Amino acid sequence: MKKIRNRDHLEEIGRKLLEKRESGKRCITVSSGTCGRVSNSQKVVEAVHEAIKKHGAEDKVYVRVTGCHGFCQVAPILVIYPDGIFYQQVKAKDAEDIITETILANRVVDRLLYVDPTTGEKIVYEKDVPFFVKQKRLLLGNNRFVDPTKIEDYIAIGGYKALGKVLFDMKPEEVIEEIKRSGLRGRGGAGFPTGAKWESCRSAKGSMKNVICNADEGDPGAYMDRSLLEGNPHGIIEGMIIGAYAIGAHQGYVYVRYEYPLAIENTQLALNQAREYGLLGKNIIGSGFDFDIKVAIGAGAFVCGESTALIASIEGKMGEPRAKYIHTVERGLGNNPTNLNNVKTWANIPLIINNGAGWYSKIGTEKSKGTGIFSLVGKISNTGLVEVPMGTPLRQIVYDIGGGIPERKKFKAVQTGGPSGGCIPAKLLDVPVDFERLTEVGSMMGSGGMIVMDENTCMIDVARYFLNFLADESCGKCVPCREGIKRMLEIVVSITKGLGTEEDLKLLEELAKMVKDFSLCGLGTTAPNPVLSTLRYFRDEYEAHVRDKKCPAGICKDLIEYYILDDKCTGCAACLKLCPQKAIQGELKKPHIISSENCIRCGICKDACPVEAIIVR
Repeated sequence: MKKIRNRDHLEEIGRKLLEKRESGKRCITVSSGTCGRVSNSQKVVEAVHEAIKKHGAEDKVYVRVTGCHGFCQVAPILVIYPDGIFYQQVKAKDAEDIITETILANRVVDRLLYVDPTTGEKIVYEKDVPFFVKQKRLLLGNNRFVDPTKIEDYIAIGGYKALGKVLFDMKPEEVIEEIKRSGLRGRGGAGFPTGAKWESCRSAKGSMKNVICNADEGDPGAYMDRSLLEGNPHGIIEGMIIGAYAIGAHQGYVYVRYEYPLAIENTQLALNQAREYGLLGKNIIGSGFDFDIKVAIGAGAFVCGESTALIASIEGKMGEPRAKYIHTVERGLGNNPTNLNNVKTWANIPLIINNGAGWYSKIGTEKSKGTGIFSLVGKISNTGLVEVPMGTPLRQIVYDIGGGIPERKKFKAVQTGGPSGGCIPAKLLDVPVDFERLTEVGSMMGSGGMIVMDENTCMIDVARYFLNFLADESCGKCVPCREGIKRMLEIVVSITKGLGTEEDLKLLEELAKMVKDFSLCGLGTTAPNPVLSTLRYFRDEYEAHVRDKKCPAGICKDLIEYYILDDKCTGCAACLKLCPQKAIQGELKKPHIISSENCIRCGICKDACPVEAIIVR
């Protein structure tokens, strides 16, 4: 492998690699990110290679192993290009038919097609899958075309072209101005204007400047950053090099949580390949600019997603935040000016440079530009990663892309922004998803988590779950966060047990406001959001727990009873056989009864009943 000498050499290599890709062969791509690997995608890849060799089809097709395609629910996904034939939930045993039928005989393997659950229609082509139709996959889209272990794939689709443009055609100040005009805002949660942040860091005093990519994605249910790093690490690396050039930094770090082994592996491999090509290190592609990147592995503390705690962690100190009267762009890593952006923020940079700030600023809303990536999970038909223009209504994400709520149940709420986000009720489903509107309704953009809840969700139990998570993850440095979250949790737990009072509701609201106003870092200031938003929109549920000692959703075990309806029970004994506490009695073919004294409210009996004779009240 020869180092790239200059910009012309980079473009020449890109042309040759693209010609090689477009050699007339078809390409089988297999999604093999974390979600794919859990579903044995690696065995699928091996089986496809064996089938190609067995049938002598090497001159007709080649295989590309990619990262996540986004539709995680049907992984592993196999797409055949250029046709775009879309196969889902592929197994190793399907490889033979894929080669003999589709590649050699040009016939579709019917059983592997995706079936639209709303229409029952079988979908042949990727472009027609409803989950993808209304998305705008500017960042995630390239995952389909890149093997993350091969830098050549990224260069072939125009990778590092933006870097060449910046290093040879643009001054650092011009790069910053372009990012400012694009309207790009940080995708890590706060939404601070990226260009303004870069400008502050460039202007800060100090010759040893750093840039950091924050990949410490600790939100429950969130995996957007992981999927980008696993599937297209060079996109983030290119963005970081451009940012470093604009700021005047010569050292960068990608801070990844240790729970992301594949992201760490692919990022480290990508960095090594970039160095070999001369895209990192001394005199990058003959431009005279020096810059390199190291991977820093976090220990899994949620608070290290906060910028100052993350920097402390890189320095080998305890991951605790500091007061921000001095910003990290002035004194960050090693007390030097440091610019820290999220994975998705860095990934947007090459797009903006290649297509122009004017192009990018037309996507999204007046104040929130570009696209947002969300992990759509919970009580939703289509689980996966969704990328849509900023300002897209929640309803479109939940129903048009997510496919709505399973089993025809009613939508109740969606929690956005991770554990510190708020719960948005059904009456606000038409709220556009952008930084300002989500904040107005008591939630936030956060890093992009989106958890959907149905009618059987208890909102007080949801608040308890997130408070429990945040109480564990608080670093304990400041009293409002350390003690306030614990006390809020105690009150909420008491309410779920039927021990809450009217005074508890007042105290809970006062505590939430105090923690929000006086905590040191973002973890504490946003931790009350689950409490405040559920009190705001679902106060009737709190009052039912406090006044009536009832859980309307039938979730809180201390406030519910299981009953068997005599007129429905057929005496099949399915519930009796499965009850772990022997709490169910009855004879075969006669109505059964549940002993409330022995029942532990596990719900196994209700799930097992074939005639829905067991109810909760």
